[in-house]
Amino acid sequence: MSQNFPPLEAAELPADAIEVGRIADAWGIKGWFRVLPYSATPEALFSSKRWYLQPAEKGAKTFTGTVRLAIKEAKEHSDSVVATAHDVPDRNAAEALKGARIFVPRSSFPTAATDEYYWVDLLGLNVVNREGLALGVVRDLMHTGPQTVLVIAYEQDGKTLERMVPFVSAYVDKVDLAGRCITVDWQPDY
Repeated sequence: MSQNFPPLEAAELPADAIEVGRIADAWGIKGWFRVLPYSATPEALFSSKRWYLQPAEKGAKTFTGTVRLAIKEAKEHSDSVVATAHDVPDRNAAEALKGARIFVPRSSFPTAATDEYYWVDLLGLNVVNREGLALGVVRDLMHTGPQTVLVIAYEQDGKTLERMVPFVSAYVDKVDLAGRCITVDWQPDY
C-alpha cells in the first residue's frame, strides 16, 4: 500500500452493489477527485454517502480488496462529477484513488419515477411480444441519442444472436420488474 494512500476502512461489498463509475483523477488541491459516471444521470452517486471502491482492473493498484469511502459532498461539474470524502485530505490522497471502481448499493438509489427505470433493473429481464412469444433476454441497453434501445440476446440454431427494440412507449407495453418480464409490440422478424 502506498504511503500517500488515505487510511480507508476495509469493507464487504454489499450484495446489491452496482458499479456506477470510476475515479478519473484528483481535482484541485484539497482532496477533491473527478468521477466518470457510467450513467448520463448519476443520481446514485449523489444519493449515497457511502461508496465502495475496488482497485482498477488495469494499471497500478494502490489498494486491494474493497474499501468504504465516506463521501462529504458530490456534485456535477462540466461533463463529470466531482466529490470529496472525509478520509481524503489532499491532492496526493485523491491521486492515490485514480482508476478506482465505484460501487453503490442498489438500495440507496433514489426511487425512480413512474414509468422510469434504472438500466440495471432491466438487465436479465425476459422479453415477450403481445402474442406471448419469447424474444430473448435483455443483455444490454444502448443510448442512441434520442432514445434508449434494448439489446436482447436470443438463441437460434445454436448461436447467440441479438435483436434491438427501442425502449419507447410505442413499442414497450409493460415492464413487470417483479415478474422479470417486458412485454413489447414487436415481431421476431422485424
